[in-house]
Amino acid sequence: MRHVFLVLAVWGAIHPMWWFLTYMAEGNTLGQLIDAWYVNASTTGLVWDLTIAAITLTVWILWETFQSRDWLRLLAIPAIFGVGVSFGLPLYLWLRLR
Repeated sequence: MRHVFLVLAVWGAIHPMWWFLTYMAEGNTLGQLIDAWYVNASTTGLVWDLTIAAITLTVWILWETFQSRDWLRLLAIPAIFGVGVSFGLPLYLWLRLR
């Protein structure tokens, strides 16, 4: 399973970032990217869904990290908020199974 989580983490880092970078390469700014997340009720709902998932995952990571004192697991938190849950969650599970 550890290898599966690593593959999912790599996919979760590359695939979403490719779309974000493609959008930015079209001449759009970071502000326009964020505005696009709220263009309609569907995208707004998705943003909130991912935000709540990211916060929940962060709380879980913090709780488990302080229990286990495996501080390397904290690397998943900047991965969650810097790239996304699709990268941070499988990365955390991979770190957890070390």
